[in-house]
Parts: sequence; C-alpha cells; structure tokens
Amino acid sequence: MSVASYIALSGQMALERRMVTIANNMANINTVGFKSDAVRFEAVLKGQGDNQVDYVSEGDIFIDRAEGGLNPTGNELDVAITGNAWLGVQTPNGLVYTRDGRFKLDAAGGLVTLLGHPVVDAGGQRIEIDPAGGPPTIGSQGQILQAGQRTGSIGLFQLPADAVLTRSENSAVVSDQPGQPVTDFAGISVHQGFVETSNVSPVLEMTRLIMVQRAFEAAASALETAESTQGRVVRELGAAS
Repeated sequence: MSVASYIALSGQMALERRMVTIANNMANINTVGFKSDAVRFEAVLKGQGDNQVDYVSEGDIFIDRAEGGLNPTGNELDVAITGNAWLGVQTPNGLVYTRDGRFKLDAAGGLVTLLGHPVVDAGGQRIEIDPAGGPPTIGSQGQILQAGQRTGSIGLFQLPADAVLTRSENSAVVSDQPGQPVTDFAGISVHQGFVETSNVSPVLEMTRLIMVQRAFEAAASALETAESTQGRVVRELGAAS
C-alpha cells in the first residue's frame, strides 16, 4: 500500500473517532449538566530526513468544561452553578464531581442525587436537612438555611485545568487530581431552583457532522485514487518488462 493510502486511512480513522463523539454529544443534548466530548488531533511524524510523512493521529477525546445555560425548575432542592466549580458526590467507587444539581432527600434527611448518592460539603461529609425544619433556602455560596438558621453547606470544588476527566454515571466525572474546595467565590454562584442544561450546541454539532462526512468522503476518494494509480503503475511496468 502506498504512503498516500496510509495517510488517507489515518485520516478516515480520525474522522470516525470524531463521528463517535458527535453522536454521543447529540444523544445528550437534553441531559442535565452534561459536558460535551471534543477531540484533539495531532500529526504523527514518521520517517527521517526527506522521507518524513505526517500521519493523522486517531485523536485524544477530552471533556469540554464550557458552561451550559440555566433552566428554572422551581424545585427548592435543585441547584445550578455558574462559574468554575463542581458539586461533590460520594459514590461506592469514590468521590465524583458533577454539574447536575437535581437533588432529593433520602429517608434519613440526607441530601442525595437522583441515584441516591450523598452530596457532600467542602469537607467531604454528607449533608443532612431536617425534613420538619421547613423549606430550605440555598444561598449563592451553597449555604443551606432553615427557618433562618444555617444547617449546612453544599460543597463546591474546583478541578485543576490540567486534570484528566473521565465520565461517570449521570453526567458526573472522575478527576485524576483531587478537587479543591472553593474559597474565592468571585465569578462562582449557586442558583436555587435551577438546573444547568447540557453545553452541547445542536447547530454546531450538526455543522461538524456535515464537515466530518464531507471530509470522510474526500479521504475515501483520495484513497481510491491512490490505489487506482498504484494499480495502473504496476500494470504498466509489468507490461513493459
């Protein structure tokens, strides 16, 4: 197979990977707190001297941390965050971080996610609300008040910019570096009675889908041309010999 064929194939593999991320993003347009997938491509240089060839890597998928919009729900236990912060949730597999603030109370009055996992405060401890203490008010820094008295606080955590995030259940992520409790709330705020929408842009994803499809067709055409040229050269050289 010619070098041109390998280059075209590497391009098709990268485009297929991009197609997978687009499909996953489109499937989660309406998922609360969902952060879209993106792909980072780099050229892979092989060979030496005048024989160097740039191949396309398959691409590294990463999670885009851009914020979604705010959607009002009127539910007193729903919260959304604006700014660079995440909610902490304790799961059987350890602490995970999420922007999905749809919460409820368990039988013991603990604040939990829709999957029943405890929401934690800045110290990593579960949060309890007195079911008989009246409607809770959640302040802009996550503080919880009942009848004017502070009963707890929702923990907010910042994840390092270079942390590698992997997906967990229900829009949550796992970080390879621990999140740090927020101490400076400049630009960070909690909104009671709202949830954060997915950060997926349907128009942008459809545009990307069209571009990927066209690029894939172009790579397929280039591959076909390269193979046809190679075949013609073999036939002509064979006949000449």
